[in-house]
Amino acid sequence: MASKLLPPKQLQNLRFFITRSLHTSSSSSPSPSSSSISTAAAVSPLNLAEKPEPAFQKPLTAIQDHAKPSSILDFHDHQKLFSNLPTTKLLHASLNLYLASISPMVDFGMWVMNSRLMETDNILRAAMIKTVRHTFFEHFCAGEDVVEAGRCIKKVNESGLRGMLVFAVEYTGDNDACDQNLKGFLDTVQSAMSLPPSSVSSVVVKITAICPISLLERVSDLLRWQQRYPSFNLPWKQNSFPLFSDSSPLYHTLKKPEPLTPQEEHDLQLGQERLWKLCEKSVQANIPLTVDAEKTAIQPAIDYLTYSAAIKYNKDDNPIVYGTIQAYLKDAKERLLLATKAADKMRVPMGFKVVRGAYMSSESKLASALGYDSPIHNSIQETHACYNDCASFMLEKIANSSDAVILATHNVESGRLAATKALDLGIRKGNPKLEFAQLYGMSDALSFGLGNAGFLVSKYMPYGPVEKVIPYLLRRAEENRGLLSTSSIDKELMRKELKRRLKAAIF
Repeated sequence: MASKLLPPKQLQNLRFFITRSLHTSSSSSPSPSSSSISTAAAVSPLNLAEKPEPAFQKPLTAIQDHAKPSSILDFHDHQKLFSNLPTTKLLHASLNLYLASISPMVDFGMWVMNSRLMETDNILRAAMIKTVRHTFFEHFCAGEDVVEAGRCIKKVNESGLRGMLVFAVEYTGDNDACDQNLKGFLDTVQSAMSLPPSSVSSVVVKITAICPISLLERVSDLLRWQQRYPSFNLPWKQNSFPLFSDSSPLYHTLKKPEPLTPQEEHDLQLGQERLWKLCEKSVQANIPLTVDAEKTAIQPAIDYLTYSAAIKYNKDDNPIVYGTIQAYLKDAKERLLLATKAADKMRVPMGFKVVRGAYMSSESKLASALGYDSPIHNSIQETHACYNDCASFMLEKIANSSDAVILATHNVESGRLAATKALDLGIRKGNPKLEFAQLYGMSDALSFGLGNAGFLVSKYMPYGPVEKVIPYLLRRAEENRGLLSTSSIDKELMRKELKRRLKAAIF
C-alpha cells in the first residue's frame, strides 16, 4: 500500500494530527445554532413516518446512526469509502474541515476578505490570497483555470465520481464583462468534451455572469408587477413556464416599474443570446447545462431566461437545460409543480437541480428591512421536509416521464430516503436521469456511499482565479459553517481511516 511508504516525518505529523483531532472532537460541542442544521439532524421523510428511538437506548455515534443494517447506504466500512483517496489528500481534507469548524477563524477570514484591505495591492492582501489558495481554495475548488480543472475532474473520476464543472464568475455589470465570461463558459464546455466520456455530468452557469445584474433586477421587477397585475403588458416577454406561485414573495417590487428602455431591451436580447450560444454548445457536446439559482431579488429573471431556453433546446426526451429549485424557500414546491406541469403540457422534457439554498442570511435581512416575513422556511425541519417532498416528486417524474433531476444534498437522511425511494420506484442504478451531488471538498462519505450503492454521483467543482472565486468561498463559509462545524460523519470516518492507515504503516 502507498500508505506504508510514507516518510518518517510525515508519519509523525499524521500521528500528531489524528491524536489532536480526536482529543479536540471529544472535548468540543457545536453551538445550538450549528446543531440545528447538522447533517445528522432528523428530517421529515418521503411519505414515511419516523419512529422515535427507545428512551433507554444509548445515543448513537454519527457513524452508527447512518450504518444501520436496513440502510441502503453503508457508512460502516471507512476503508472502502475512502479506498480511492491517497493518504495525503485525506489528511489535507481532514485538516481543512477541522479549520473550517473553528468559528473565530472563519469570522476573521470573512472579515478580512470583505474588508478594504483586499482592494489594494499590499503585503497583507498577498499573504491572505496565498493562505486562501493553499487551504480552502485547494480544498473546495478544482483549480485556477480550465486546464487545472480538467486534471481535477480526471482524479475525481478515477475515484468513481463525476464532476459538475463550474466557471466561478458572477455579478457582472456590463456587456463587455458578460462577453468575456461567455468565452470562459464556452471554453468550459469545450474542455468537458475533451475529458473522459461521462466524467463531466454537467456544466454550470450563473446568469449574473452573462447578463448585467442591474438589468436582471429590472426584469424581475417587471415580471413581479405582471404577476400582481396580469394585464400589465411586457412586449419583450417570450414563451416561458410559470415563474411564481400564489405564495411567492412580491415585496421586492412595491411600486410600478418603468418599462424597459430600448437599450435595456437590446441588452436583454444580448443576455438571452449569450445563454443560447452556451446552450447550443452544450447540445453539440451532449452535456447538460445547469443554471444556478441566485437571490430572490433577481430569481424571476433567471427562471424566465432558463425556462425560455429549455423550451427552445430541450428536445427528444433529452433535457439539456436544467433549472434550480431552492427548497429553503416557502414557495419552492409550488413553483416546481407549476413549472413541471406547464412543461408536460408543452411536451418539453425538463431537468431540475434541487438544493436547499445558499443565501439564507441575506434573504432574511432584506425581508426584515422591508417589514416582511422571510421567504425562507421558519425552521430547518420545514426546509428538510420541503426538500424531501421536491425530491420525491421529481423521482416520481423520472419513473414516469423523460424529466431529470440532480439531487444536491449534504444531508445523509435525505440521501438515504431518496436512494430508497428511487429503488422502490424501479429507477435502475446508473440511470442518467438521476444524479446525486455534493460540493467538492464536502460530504465525501455521502458521495462515496451513494456511489458504492450504484448511483451516479457528482461533485460541484468551481474553478477560476482565486480572486474571482472568493465570493463563492465566502458563501461556503457563511452559509455552511454550521454544516462544517457539525459534519461529524465525514470527520469521524476520516479520522478512523487515517488511524487505520497509520497503524498499517507502522505495523
